[in-house]
Amino acid sequence: MLRTLSLALLFMLPLTAAAAEETPLPNPEVVIKTNEGDITLRLFRDKAPVTVANFLAYVDAGHYNGTIFHRVIPNFMIQGGGFLPDMTEKETGEPIVNESRNRLHNVRGTIAMARTADPDSAAAQFFINQRSNLQLDWSPGQEGYAVFGEVTDGITVVDYIASSPVQVTNGHRDVPSEPIVIREIVRKSLL
Repeated sequence: MLRTLSLALLFMLPLTAAAAEETPLPNPEVVIKTNEGDITLRLFRDKAPVTVANFLAYVDAGHYNGTIFHRVIPNFMIQGGGFLPDMTEKETGEPIVNESRNRLHNVRGTIAMARTADPDSAAAQFFINQRSNLQLDWSPGQEGYAVFGEVTDGITVVDYIASSPVQVTNGHRDVPSEPIVIREIVRKSLL
């Protein structure tokens, strides 16, 4: 009897291991804690795995702590994650591949990676769409901006930040007159 049970368990182990490998990880949640309120995000690890892994690496390293939303355009988006309140740019790691072909759209409340004209130049900066910006999506002949999550709580905070008075600071346009500080971004507990 014991031998039969042992053999049965032995044959089940590969099936259990294979099932575990096929089970996708849950889409993680993070909270952006700002001096104007909190914004909770669900990240789409299943649709943008490289981008989510990159973003979470910056979160876990504390990179975003003390950065600001440095570019705020009402009825468009709020951008942050790269500058300190004195407009000093933070060092980043290597850029990542653009995952804008993931069929996720830049609609109100989504978060996407900011980048330069080079489609594969995104590193740490991100933006939250205050309205739907489908012109930022991938289309044939036009690389888009990779959406990798959505706001699940705090869209009113996004709207409030987007209404901030702005100015030109150190050659940068659309900088809030009063810093909108990202105190920290933390993973939300699954419990």
